Amino acid sequence: MPILSDVRTAVRLAERLLKSRRSRRDLARQLPSAPVPTPGTIEIAVYFADGPVNMYQVRQWYAPLAELAATHPVAIISRSPGTMLKLLEESPVPAVYARQVVDLERFVDEQAPKVVLYVNQNARNFQMMRYGRMWHVFVNHGESDKMYMTTNQFKAYDYALIAGDAARDRLADALWDYDLDARAIAIGRPQADHFAGAVPYPSDDRTVVLYAPTWEGDRPAAAYGSIASHGTTIADQVLASPRHRLVYRPHPRSGVREADYKAAHERIVAAIARANAADPSAHHVYDDGPELGWQLADADVAITDISAMIYDRLAVGKPLIVTRPVADEADVDERGYLSDANWLRASDASEIVARVDAAANDAEELAKLRHWVHRYFGDTTPGVATARFHGAVERLLARWHEVASERGED
Repeated sequence: MPILSDVRTAVRLAERLLKSRRSRRDLARQLPSAPVPTPGTIEIAVYFADGPVNMYQVRQWYAPLAELAATHPVAIISRSPGTMLKLLEESPVPAVYARQVVDLERFVDEQAPKVVLYVNQNARNFQMMRYGRMWHVFVNHGESDKMYMTTNQFKAYDYALIAGDAARDRLADALWDYDLDARAIAIGRPQADHFAGAVPYPSDDRTVVLYAPTWEGDRPAAAYGSIASHGTTIADQVLASPRHRLVYRPHPRSGVREADYKAAHERIVAAIARANAADPSAHHVYDDGPELGWQLADADVAITDISAMIYDRLAVGKPLIVTRPVADEADVDERGYLSDANWLRASDASEIVARVDAAANDAEELAKLRHWVHRYFGDTTPGVATARFHGAVERLLARWHEVASERGED
């Protein structure tokens, strides 16, 4: 068994090496014709040291960055050839390739950005943070109650742009001697102002139910996925109702580890196809597309597992039901929103249509939801978070000019 494991590891390493070489070769062909920002024009840089597997972390900032770039030029710095290829293909703002530290030095010398944004805690962030004549600002790639959201690494940055009161209280509780008033700026979730994609069904009287489960997890403590325990029943009940429409968006890794999880997922996909064939006006959706946004923004009620989807949905401010994991080992931190979530147990999945209707219309449930939405994100009126994001950037730029003037370096 150890020998087989070693062989598999060797194969993966070889495949990774070949892929990296292909990426470097392709990038060498494309870079000479790629647009390069004029020296001295970039005020805001986004530093992203990760490979393509984590590009979702920077993609969700594309639209807010594109809007910001209308007033303050923005560029994304990439350290990975595979990521740079993707950025050249899809980024709405200029991308700069800085594979080596000397390339970072050249970028800093040529552009002298005033603010650098970081969407994750990659260890290579420190290679950029060595430069002092700029603000280093952690913006993260989502909001949740995970331990990641209170790491002491926050102290490494000059400032942090956080979502709202819940984030502030988490940091206050976890970090010793951290000046929240000076260093944390609440902006809500500007990404929610730019959710992508067109709704693929007609506007009618059906109640749209988004079921967005996560995968089965890689360890017992993270066994949050509900497809095998809740999912087929949820799908059967919603698909059987002439008053409802199902939008099924599973995590792309669903079923990679457990055969029964994969089989349950396939049963749901097949059930959607049968329901649409029986009634073409139903327009149920199996969604495995790259765009995320319209699903969260349009659905009347969302059903999610314990995952980042909870907080993406809260940012929209619309009704939400959370599946209760069936695994005793699943680590459920019932502080914050999860202390008061609208939980759905597997034994109650057969009642999902009634639960959906109650979530959408019950005054008490809606009032509770509004409380948590405001606590996590503040005002979720479209455009407000974007305005707060721009206001935070203006505040940082103004402070940069103040300090530079005081030091005689403006």
